[in-house]
Amino acid sequence: MRLFLKSNRVIEIDDRITAILACLKGGVAGIYTQRKLNELDKELRTQDWKDFVKEIKTTFSDKTKAADAKWKIETFKQGKKNIADFMIEFEVLATKTDTDELHTIFLLKKNV
Repeated sequence: MRLFLKSNRVIEIDDRITAILACLKGGVAGIYTQRKLNELDKELRTQDWKDFVKEIKTTFSDKTKAADAKWKIETFKQGKKNIADFMIEFEVLATKTDTDELHTIFLLKKNV
């Protein structure tokens, strides 16, 4: 998106926001776009770029996936899984949750 805005020399903040919203389609993105366009129609002043970027990042961030992975690694048990399969899955979960080494070792000992 940044490349598109730079290459097409979209400089005005409202034009930048409109160009980005034009690319968001379907599902949650489509609903967000419609709500934001309705707000822009009512608003007479120029939008703040930093506020818009912050709103986009918080709206479409993967914080729920990280929280789900954190819960999953806390309760992840080896059971009857092969140790290699368990270690691969555990390592992926540890990477997703961005846990420090000490906590990862604790969870590994607890769940094997």
